Amino acid sequence: MGHLICAQEAHARLSLDSLLFMPVGEAPHREVEQDPGGEERARLCDRAVEGDSRFDVSRAEVDRDGPSFTADTLRLLSDEAPDRELVLILGADQASALPTWREPETVLSLARVAVASREGIEREAVVRRLHGLAGHERIEFFEMPRVDVSSTLVRARVAGGQPIRYLVPAGVADEIDSGGLYA
Repeated sequence: MGHLICAQEAHARLSLDSLLFMPVGEAPHREVEQDPGGEERARLCDRAVEGDSRFDVSRAEVDRDGPSFTADTLRLLSDEAPDRELVLILGADQASALPTWREPETVLSLARVAVASREGIEREAVVRRLHGLAGHERIEFFEMPRVDVSSTLVRARVAGGQPIRYLVPAGVADEIDSGGLYA
């Protein structure tokens, strides 16, 4: 739900025409315990956004071989529609980590970066972390309501046999249940 709320706030506050969810194919930086794989992540994203015409899901990273790097994905999207302005939406935690990403300055050159403010991570701290990267001045912040539901929490609740209704969209809960995911 946090990702959907973030997407909704970004769509409204940044006056976006549409918003594309990009499930990762092969994460280059971390492993997720009981990872269901890219196909299932794409299916979960499809279920999460179904019925909302503002949102769509891309399979660009799921269908690509090898690790998914944001710079590569932004190049692909830019090549597909050179006249489209790309906006990369990140939580403040991920924005703070941007200097450690592969080709962070390429990311900043290909997309406007919009950062969802999160409690516990000050804007100034994010700005300090990114200062020195070419393009850091293009970063903008937007507020979103605080949501204390994480994917880690959802996976732990499923593994513990606890309900996840109202923590995720109904279609996502159905997909997790029918696929036996995270149990």
